[in-house]
Amino acid sequence: MTAAPPYRYCPPCGAPLTARVLKAGEPARLLCEACGFVFYLNPKVAACAIPSRDGEVVLLRRGIEPQIGKWVFPGGFVDRGETVQDAAVRETREEVNLAVEIDGLVGVYSYPGNEVVVVVYAARIVGGELRACDECLEVATFAPEAIPWADLAFESTREALAVYVPRFLAPRGAA
Repeated sequence: MTAAPPYRYCPPCGAPLTARVLKAGEPARLLCEACGFVFYLNPKVAACAIPSRDGEVVLLRRGIEPQIGKWVFPGGFVDRGETVQDAAVRETREEVNLAVEIDGLVGVYSYPGNEVVVVVYAARIVGGELRACDECLEVATFAPEAIPWADLAFESTREALAVYVPRFLAPRGAA
């Protein structure tokens, strides 16, 4: 652990936590010296969907930080007990008012120093009317050549769209 631990006290007993290497080759873990509890700092999982309509991808302009004002596909954190696929469907409905069905996995993205693991799916629109909901400034559809690459919110957004466009938007029968 290079930065100060984000948690200072043990959830079960309230004693101070100490950062300590418990096993060679693993990162330091937060340990309670009083009761032996180990506080694992696990990553957060974000589920995303790339819906498309008539050969164009649906993107939203973020209305919240981080990256407010930048473009991204619908997505958000997976709730405990929720499947990743269900979270992607839910987030799409919440953010752009579309009902979707998952068509396939685009990719899983993680980066050194970042606590979020991003799972991105291709999605087929099965209902709803495209509109910006409470966390979005606007929504729009983009043909592959019109995607605002310079204004995308995250590295995972760029990487997933670069995979998605040729794999899921390529004309049928194209090699």
